[in-house]
Amino acid sequence: MARQLRVGVIGAGHFGRFHALKVAASPRERLVGIHDPDQARAAAVAAEAGGAEAGGVPALALDDLLERCEAVVIAAPAEHHFALADRALRAGRHVLVEKPIASTLEQADRLAALAVETGLVLQVGHLLRYSAEHHAITGRITRPLYIEATRIAPFKPRGTDVSVILDLMIHDLDLVLAIVDSEIVDVDALGAAVSSQHEDIANARVRFANGCVAAITASRISLKTERRMRLFSEEGYLSADFVKRELTMIGRETGLPLPGTGGFRREVVRWDDHDTLAAEHVAFAAACLDGAPVLVDAQAGRRALAAALAVTDGIAAVRALWETSGLVSPG
Repeated sequence: MARQLRVGVIGAGHFGRFHALKVAASPRERLVGIHDPDQARAAAVAAEAGGAEAGGVPALALDDLLERCEAVVIAAPAEHHFALADRALRAGRHVLVEKPIASTLEQADRLAALAVETGLVLQVGHLLRYSAEHHAITGRITRPLYIEATRIAPFKPRGTDVSVILDLMIHDLDLVLAIVDSEIVDVDALGAAVSSQHEDIANARVRFANGCVAAITASRISLKTERRMRLFSEEGYLSADFVKRELTMIGRETGLPLPGTGGFRREVVRWDDHDTLAAEHVAFAAACLDGAPVLVDAQAGRRALAAALAVTDGIAAVRALWETSGLVSPG
């Protein structure tokens, strides 16, 4: 049997549990332990994950976990990402850290420099980069002029330790940044906290140096779940429904002819359910064991964080204007 990557999971919450199960099931990874401040929760996830060792997977103190593993998955709350990733890299461990990479750009830069200095893998968990829909979109639209993205869902207590920008919108920000090969020059944004202490709904208009514009909406207080993206370009018009797993492309290259449209064609693509988390772990193991390129590295994570923080700053500026004008009460 080929050598397996010894992986420890830090954080036994919603995503930590899923990561532990994927590691335990991976042919190229071996789950060696789980750490969480809630020892009972860590033990429960450890028991569920089982593992390759006859004695199962132990719930461990952080130092013990770092001693046993050669790579860690950090699925702790976002405020702890930097400290945990910094500690793991300094201990000589490869790192897969959930998004966002850190809380500040300075922290992201320090982690990126540390990964280069140590020669270790630092992969950021922007999960949708491994999705079938991402490949379907980027395989058809490469020079977008305008992008419209909507990601809304009913309220759930999970994830409210950060704003909806860092919880949900950052997914679409990362996808947009992966498609648009240009720097952000302006962000106009607004949002509001409704059910938590942070923004629960937000809208951002992002303008790039090459002229492309992206309008992105995210909400975690909606009555329904909707995940859509529309792209306009010289290559055609593309509409993707991520919930229905269906993409429609109107262009000139592929698909069935559309009578009376001057040569345009309509292509409809559907994809089966795709285990993006398993694909992310395949990529992580390949990077650590084989030296494969890291698809979502520290620089990609930093770029997404920078965009998210720009949206947050834009919302704060608009909030100040609302308060000054009397549209909303101060505080």
